Amino acid sequence: MQYVNLGKTGLKVSRLCLGMMTYGSKKWREWVLEEKEAKPFVKHALDKGINFFDTADVYSVGESERVTGNLLKDIGVKRENVVVATKVFNPMSDEVNDRGLSRKHILDSIDNSLKRLQMDHVDLYQIHRWDNNTPIEETMEALNDIVRSGKARYIGASSMYAWQFMKALHTSELNGWAKFISMQNHYNLVYREEEREMIPLCIDQGIGLIPWSPMARGFFAGNRKRGGGGETTRANSDPFANEMYFREDDFTVADRAAEVAKERNITASQIALAWVLNKPHIASPIIGSSKIEHLDQAIAALDIKLLEDEIKRLEEPYQPHPILGHS
Repeated sequence: MQYVNLGKTGLKVSRLCLGMMTYGSKKWREWVLEEKEAKPFVKHALDKGINFFDTADVYSVGESERVTGNLLKDIGVKRENVVVATKVFNPMSDEVNDRGLSRKHILDSIDNSLKRLQMDHVDLYQIHRWDNNTPIEETMEALNDIVRSGKARYIGASSMYAWQFMKALHTSELNGWAKFISMQNHYNLVYREEEREMIPLCIDQGIGLIPWSPMARGFFAGNRKRGGGGETTRANSDPFANEMYFREDDFTVADRAAEVAKERNITASQIALAWVLNKPHIASPIIGSSKIEHLDQAIAALDIKLLEDEIKRLEEPYQPHPILGHS
């Protein structure tokens, strides 16, 4: 396994992060694996050197955090040897204050997350989205208090506009508060709008990039249909993916990845992940896995070095997209 510093910090993370959204409760999503099914994946990831695990309170409405904490404890990994990340923002109930980035919700949520994780701190506490209803000063002060209290080692952010992220960074700078060290953005071979503003901003500010959906939620596996849905449970029960990856030019890019993969005798998903990993500014893409062989293939992608001609062929069909994933 390869390791890199996350942003400008001294924190070392594996070059792949295991996304824990896949593990939790089938009551939340049909394709989710429950705790007993999830254990081999977490153990295998640890055995292969992955030390970075990303979850969120909203995944399986808390059950993903519970599974993450239970499995790390059950496997017997030392807490200081893993980097655990979770998120706050999305509604956790019908209660009016059980959502967003108010001071109340953030302070309540970190305690609830730690209880489910069975930990006294998380290594990375992230805001899942931007909250238009809460002043950024309120949000950043609350996050700073969480860091100063020791409940989080670092803070990060996820999909938003570059101007919003810069406003948050500036607010922290003005007040001497803890600053975001990472950006978990939507970025892959079929969605590259982040190259326009967010990625250049993060490079300039020394922010670690840990993109979600680097393989476009299974889009490159070749089992999605142009009219929507596909051949797997995930493909037929993931409307979010169908909303994001459905355009004709998306399938053209996927076909190009399949061509390059065939020439190398590997999978198109590995090519798509290798393309992300080959970008020097990407720290640790967040991968999901519901089959052990897919996890091994993702790890093997770390050693795939794409040629300039291959990168050109993969990128050439791309067409501009509307902003996807900010809400």
